[in-house]
Amino acid sequence: MRSFRDAKLMARSLREAMAARQVPLSHAETLEIVARQLGCRDWNVLAARIGEDVPPAPPDEAVRLRQGIPILRIFDEAKAKQFYLDFLGFRMDWDHRFAPDLPLYMQVSRSGLVLHLSEHHGDASPGSTVFVWMEGIDALHAELIAKRYTYSRPGIEEDGPGGRTLQVPDPFGNRIRFCEKRD
Repeated sequence: MRSFRDAKLMARSLREAMAARQVPLSHAETLEIVARQLGCRDWNVLAARIGEDVPPAPPDEAVRLRQGIPILRIFDEAKAKQFYLDFLGFRMDWDHRFAPDLPLYMQVSRSGLVLHLSEHHGDASPGSTVFVWMEGIDALHAELIAKRYTYSRPGIEEDGPGGRTLQVPDPFGNRIRFCEKRD
């Protein structure tokens, strides 16, 4: 059975079937038809969902929640970049300021984890904790220890709730708990 990931193949099959019946359709037209059949407004919406590997919501489902993105409060751009980019190995996806002298808001990511970091007062409370399911906790631990970051040398807690846990505090009082399920 085909899924939303097969949309281009479905569009090509539709175009070929219609051509055999002397009904010419462009590839773009068939992509739009397939997108609507799969419950999307248009091809652009379906293509974005394919890229995110998120299936379209069934037409009868009015509400569909997606993965949340935690917002963590930061107070110093240089310290935040040193910690999240240099130490934890995230990449900066984008940053935003309404003006050069206004607070920073940025998105960082690594693997499947996306975080928003904000200097804006009221966006988040310092001292927040983010719980992250992961695989490869020993490799992450070794990577962090090898960096010899002056302010943190986290250790693995073998009996953490849910599994082995590597808790890493940031310079602003926030904590990220990386957790690998026990076998």
